[in-house]
Amino acid sequence: MATTQQVRLFAPLYPTLRLQMTLPRSWWKSAPFPFDNRSLHYFYMARNGIYALAKLWNLADQEVLFPAYFHGIEIESLLAAGVKLKFYPVHAGMRVDVDEIRSCISPATRAVYVIHYVGFPGPIQEVSRLCQNRGIRLIEDCALALLSRLGDKPLGSFGDAAIFNLYKTLPVPNGGALLVRSPGPDRLPKASRPTLSSTLAYTATAVWRHLKFQENRSTTNLLQQARKLAKSQCAKLGVVQVGSEHFDASQSDLAMSRLCHWILAAQDFPEIVERRRSNYQRLMDRLRDLSRPIFPELPHGVCPLFYPFQTRKKLDIIEHLFAHGMDAGNYWSQSLPILPEGAFPEVDELRQSIVELPCHQDFTTDDMDRIADVIWSCWRRL
Repeated sequence: MATTQQVRLFAPLYPTLRLQMTLPRSWWKSAPFPFDNRSLHYFYMARNGIYALAKLWNLADQEVLFPAYFHGIEIESLLAAGVKLKFYPVHAGMRVDVDEIRSCISPATRAVYVIHYVGFPGPIQEVSRLCQNRGIRLIEDCALALLSRLGDKPLGSFGDAAIFNLYKTLPVPNGGALLVRSPGPDRLPKASRPTLSSTLAYTATAVWRHLKFQENRSTTNLLQQARKLAKSQCAKLGVVQVGSEHFDASQSDLAMSRLCHWILAAQDFPEIVERRRSNYQRLMDRLRDLSRPIFPELPHGVCPLFYPFQTRKKLDIIEHLFAHGMDAGNYWSQSLPILPEGAFPEVDELRQSIVELPCHQDFTTDDMDRIADVIWSCWRRL
């Protein structure tokens, strides 16, 4: 039952950016994984790293086993590189069966792609042993699992390569990273800097979210006007912004902006993990009576990206949250023509029923209660 008085809360899906985080600073001395690895190669977006990896490993016309539950942008990146995809099942609870992966492996298989959903580890130890025994490569997709661990070992350290998305977990305007163990990143193409206009546009949006979150209306309005002016001037000058909806091979060589490195160095990573875990646990405690949690426990080491709330009232819940100023994710709702609806019924059910609720480090326990209250109020009306 709802216990906290409902107050309108601006609740963005991703963490917000404070202006002081954008100040130039040196790289920290004790960076967490994967930032402590000198082989980490930074891209403007994670999709560029996926494309570069496929090119690096010469995967064109080669078979890669891929989970049937996916976002879509990673598929676009691999298809653009000419990869042949073969899908393996993902079951209720975002569960993967290693035996089913084993049964899908053929003489043509060159790599297995594993996604760590919402920050929770897949059966990566078992898949790693399987790939080693079969002499095929393992790709870990940690786009949703930055800073997560399996026990004491970081996710992204089990495979031959790992992909990370930075701006979903951290308040950077752009950023993806690729960690490759063999062959080394020295064979990756040299990245080019993104346009200043694109970096500033995304930075202004992230700062605007923070000011709105802090209910600083006067500064928020001023920044909003500045964003509109910058957008109109870019249009007049013919400046091309970096797209975010689909993979674009013409932008695949873009590097992460220098500004993002400064912002990364300003982060308190242990606090980020602790806050995300606390917020996730609060939502799970408040909402478990409405819907059985996808992941019944929050294991040690997991840094959750969202809280996956499962409901057949998905669209109503999302609409109700938006009406109260709260974001809710619906990014994994659509498949692609390469995998028609009905091929994997349990994946279809996930796409039709999962609402991704924000639980990032900007929020307090009271904020989580306010989000839960809105969902409870919607539930009682339906």
